[in-house]
Amino acid sequence: MPWQWIGLALFTLTLLPAGSAMLADRVPRTWRGRLAPVRPRGAAVLLIYAAAPVNAIPRLTSAAPDTALMCTAVGGALAVGGCLVLGFATHWPRRSPGRGERGHA
Repeated sequence: MPWQWIGLALFTLTLLPAGSAMLADRVPRTWRGRLAPVRPRGAAVLLIYAAAPVNAIPRLTSAAPDTALMCTAVGGALAVGGCLVLGFATHWPRRSPGRGERGHA
């Protein structure tokens, strides 16, 4: 039980702020080249984060075994969805430099 609290706290302190900042398009300029496109990657991080509370909270509240099993399945589906969004975001073509912007060659 303490490991679930530790994991939930760790994910909340790391993935939630990072995913929220990326979804709001608030990342340092030096990271933009590596994280482009930023917003879809932020959504993917938040989907992966969502698996932690969906899986842990029913177990921490001593929910029925069927409820905990269903929440584990939903959490797994959220994590897989986040991984798929991250995979698609990684392979999406980057937008071409617009007017007044310089591309990196």
